[in-house]
Amino acid sequence: MENFVFHNPTKLVFGNGTVEKIGEFLKKDGIKRVLMLYGGGSIKKNGVYEKVVRSLVENGIEKVEVSGVRPNPVLSKVHEAIRIAKYNQVEAILAVGGGSVVDSAKAVAAGYYYDGDIWDAFIGRYNVKKALPLYVVLTMSATGTEMNGNGVVTNEVTQEKFYFGSKHVYPVVSIVDPTTQYSLPANQVVYGAIDAISHVMEYYFDVAGSDLLDRIDEGIIKTLIEATEIILKEPENYEARANFCLATTLALNGLTGMGTTGGDWSSHELEHAISALNPDVAHGAGLAIVFPAWMTYVKDKISHKLVKFDKNIFGLDREVKPEEVIDKLKCWYKKIGAPTTLKEVGFAKEDIEKLTEIANKHAPFGTVKELTKEDIRKIYEIAYE
Repeated sequence: MENFVFHNPTKLVFGNGTVEKIGEFLKKDGIKRVLMLYGGGSIKKNGVYEKVVRSLVENGIEKVEVSGVRPNPVLSKVHEAIRIAKYNQVEAILAVGGGSVVDSAKAVAAGYYYDGDIWDAFIGRYNVKKALPLYVVLTMSATGTEMNGNGVVTNEVTQEKFYFGSKHVYPVVSIVDPTTQYSLPANQVVYGAIDAISHVMEYYFDVAGSDLLDRIDEGIIKTLIEATEIILKEPENYEARANFCLATTLALNGLTGMGTTGGDWSSHELEHAISALNPDVAHGAGLAIVFPAWMTYVKDKISHKLVKFDKNIFGLDREVKPEEVIDKLKCWYKKIGAPTTLKEVGFAKEDIEKLTEIANKHAPFGTVKELTKEDIRKIYEIAYE
C-alpha cells in the first residue's frame, strides 16, 4: 500500500426527496443568482426541473438557464455557457443532469475567472486557480463526477477528448435522489454500470494496493453487477437504485484510489479516442470494448489479479486462465446489452490508425505497462472484432 492523503470536500446529500433541498443549500451559502446548466430536456419530463425551479423560487434564487449539453459534452457548449455566465454575473453554477452536464459545469466554473480559452486547462497550458462554486443535482449515476474534481470535454474542432482536474471544481453540494433515475433508458443504466466498474478496475489492476483496498473494489463491482441486473428487470426497485447510485459515486470519489499509484487509466485514454472520433458511441460502450482488449494485451502482468477477480467477483474457487476471466467479463457485458467490439459500433479496420493517432497524443501512458504507439495500435486491433 502506498502512502496517501484522502480529502473530499463535497457534501453528498443522498436519498428520496432530496432534490427539493437544493435552494436551501444555495441560500445558506449566500448564493443569489445561478447559471442552471442541463441537457436535452429529460429533466422536464421526469419532474426534476419543476422541483429544482420551485426550490430556487422559494429560496429567492435567480437563475439563468443554458440547456443542450449532450452526451460526450463539447467545448462549444462550454464556451457558450461561460459567455452567458459572465454576462449575467452569476455567483454559482448549478448542474442538473448526468456526468456530461456536471463535467461541462466544471469547465464553465473554471472558465468564469479565466480570460483565455478554458481548453487551455485540458491541454496543460492553464492551471486552474479559481472557480465559481458548483452545485449538483444528479439525474444519472455513472461517472462519479458529482464527488470529484475532474471533468472530460471533447473539442469538436480538433477531435480531442481530454480531461482536466482541479481542487477548485469539486462540487460544494451534490444531491443524489435515486428515484429521479427510475425513468432512465436501459442502455443508460448499462453504460453507467460499465463506466463505474471500469473506474474501479483502473485502480484494482494498479501495480500497488492491498487486500483491504481490493475488497473495497470487489464489493463495489459486485454491487454494481447485482444492482444492474435487478434494475433492468425492476426499474423502480429503490434499494437496487440506491445501491447502484452510491456505488457509482464511491467508484471515483477518491476511495478506490487510496494506497495505489493513481491507477492505470490506459483504457480510459484509449476510449476517449473512440468517442472523440465517433461521439455517438457512449463512454460506457467504448469502455466495454476497449477494457477487455487492454486486459488481454497485458494479461501476463495482471494474471494474479485476474484470478483474484474471478474468485471474489464471479465466485468460482478454482484455478482459471486469464483469458477465461476476461471472457466472463465480456459475456456479462453482452448479457446486459453492451457492445464488445469496435466493429459492432460502426468502426472499420482502417479507423484503427485514426484511433491510434488520437490516443497517441497522450502517450506514453499506463502503469501496468507503459503503452507506446505500437502498443496502442495492437490493443485497438484486439478490440476490433
